[in-house]
Amino acid sequence: MSVMVARKKVVRKWEKLPGRNTFCCDGRIMMARQKGIFYLTLFLILGTCALFFAFECRYLAVQLSPAIPVFAAVLFLFAMATLLRTSFSDPGVIPRALPDEAAFIEMEIEATNGTVPQGQRPPPRIKNFQINNQIVKLKYCYTCKIFRPPRASHCSICDNCVERFDHHCPWVGNCVGKRNYRYFYLFILSLSLLTIYIFTFNIVYVALKSLKIGFLNTLKETPGTVLEVLICFFTLWSVVGLTGFHTFLVALNQTTNEDIKGSWTGKNRVQNPYSHGNIVKNCCEVLCGPLPPSVLDRRGILQQEESTAQEGSCSRGPGTQEPLATQGPGQAQEGGIKQQDGSIPPPSAVSAPSVSSTEMPEEKQRTPGELPVPSLDAGRAEH
Repeated sequence: MSVMVARKKVVRKWEKLPGRNTFCCDGRIMMARQKGIFYLTLFLILGTCALFFAFECRYLAVQLSPAIPVFAAVLFLFAMATLLRTSFSDPGVIPRALPDEAAFIEMEIEATNGTVPQGQRPPPRIKNFQINNQIVKLKYCYTCKIFRPPRASHCSICDNCVERFDHHCPWVGNCVGKRNYRYFYLFILSLSLLTIYIFTFNIVYVALKSLKIGFLNTLKETPGTVLEVLICFFTLWSVVGLTGFHTFLVALNQTTNEDIKGSWTGKNRVQNPYSHGNIVKNCCEVLCGPLPPSVLDRRGILQQEESTAQEGSCSRGPGTQEPLATQGPGQAQEGGIKQQDGSIPPPSAVSAPSVSSTEMPEEKQRTPGELPVPSLDAGRAEH
């Protein structure tokens, strides 16, 4: 006999989150789906540093100072730590509205705007919000069904609204927002220092070797050094330029998205309401301010019931007997008069309880001489 058993299957919230993100390590790591350029970033950093530690560091440690490889290792580890922290963390994704919340927001918008005549374009869905005596517009996101907080924007690549959205960086494989911007800035800063460091000491290495065996012979004997110099030369300008640009943004407490759109430098000449008017205060807020927790709760548990069919045998042994608590009055007497071999006597051999005809219901009264008919409960007890 098959029995349906309901089992609870544990499902994490990250498995049901919308958007175009990938998760690893049971939701602890969150990245964008496009990770090809991120792997290229890892390859360039690891490959260049491996060549530098394998060839130039040993020679420079002997000829100049053993502190050279130590400082290079510190810069390398710091750059890798900030890169992974930027790539694997939640940038500040805002959860989408639940169906009930979305319906309530729609009702609010319809009540505010009223009925729009057919053929006319509905008014834009915005709310005015005041920050430091400055009016800021909160825009409605038709994908997430929410009014986005100030400085938030919807990333078209990850398909999520991100709080204090800066930009989507394919080199780190993630969005850059409120929760990982400081790590992104520290990454490009440390990478700039590491690139300048390796490029400088590669030039020093070539110069020292050229004094002994000549410049051309040095280039022939050290092809790895030549490759490092080329990689650092072409990387230097972009990484150092990007670091300078973000240093300028941090000093103004501004995001890349706001700078591209000209939110505070356009024709309206609207002042930035988030700037403190002081470079030190702006840098402290962006880089040293409290880090808000993630509101996604990626590893939260969603319980879903799963029905499974199991085969169970309901047959009983010859000596088994149902508990008296679950048996009726007639069943208890029948269970006590079983034969010695364990079989149940026929219904005719079972003495019926003495009940007067006036105590029995009308449908169960019988005429004198009529044989008793075993009830359904007695038949079930027999089996």
